[in-house]
Amino acid sequence: MNLPQPAHSDLAIRARGLTKDFGNVIAVNNLDLDVPSGRIYGFLGPNGSGKSTCIRMLCGLLTPTAGEISVLGLDIPKQAEALRRKVGYMTQKFSLFEDLTVSENLAFIANIYTLSRAEQKIRIPSAIERFELGRLLKQRAGTLSGGQKQRLALAAATLHEPELLFLDEPTSAVDPENRRAFWESLFDLVAEGTTILVSTHYMDEAERCHALAILDLGLLVAAGSPAELADGIEASVLVVEAEEPRKIARFMESLPFVHSTAQIGNTLRVMVDREMDNPADDTRQAIEGAGLRLDNCRKVRPSLEDVFVAATQARKASRDQAA
Repeated sequence: MNLPQPAHSDLAIRARGLTKDFGNVIAVNNLDLDVPSGRIYGFLGPNGSGKSTCIRMLCGLLTPTAGEISVLGLDIPKQAEALRRKVGYMTQKFSLFEDLTVSENLAFIANIYTLSRAEQKIRIPSAIERFELGRLLKQRAGTLSGGQKQRLALAAATLHEPELLFLDEPTSAVDPENRRAFWESLFDLVAEGTTILVSTHYMDEAERCHALAILDLGLLVAAGSPAELADGIEASVLVVEAEEPRKIARFMESLPFVHSTAQIGNTLRVMVDREMDNPADDTRQAIEGAGLRLDNCRKVRPSLEDVFVAATQARKASRDQAA
């Protein structure tokens, strides 16, 4: 079924009711998605949340059980063949030929995309320079480090200058320094007009996205910019500092207004009912009333990790109630 397209759509991807049922598990469940053009849009969720399945359906590589998909104005999966020249896809696992050199891999991928000789003479050297592959051209891909493989894979995925780039957990085996450099490359691509959809389970990477969707067991549990998600969290977040944080954490888990506690060094990050008028004061009084000592208790702005925990907890609570 063709989706109606606005005359001047600013969406690179639009999906409604997207569902994939594998029989024994529903990997993606009735997902609605709007991905604006010229932005980095993130899928955030743990393994098994449906991120990869969703990307494969949006690419046209996997047929949905139900739902409607429009990608770059094309009806997917019906027009998947027309879409392939417009998108790039970088998988979590290194998917190039490990027995070929860096140079041979780039030449092979250029031929796969049927780039002309004139285009290859321009784009391959440009990719080599952009992704700092010059010293590696004669090295076999299988001997590269994680960061080097990542740069080669991104160079290959962008040789044909795609309008839309799908990245499925592209930094899962890369050190922090290379991850940061990788993200700078992504922002360069966006500045040139590319739209990027990236899945990740790293909170710091999700914070870099212009907007993101949080998935849990195939369901969309929250969506928006990182700032919008933080403002919309259904909890207040406190930082509690104490010499014996484990004792305080065990006590707080028994309080009805506490949603969760997480320890970081001697600090506890605590989520409490949003309806509380004075959450820091009330929490301090409860702790001290139990004879426990603390150094400080203050309200802080929610992080994206707090948003993720709150959203998945709310989903779990609804499942428990349904059961």
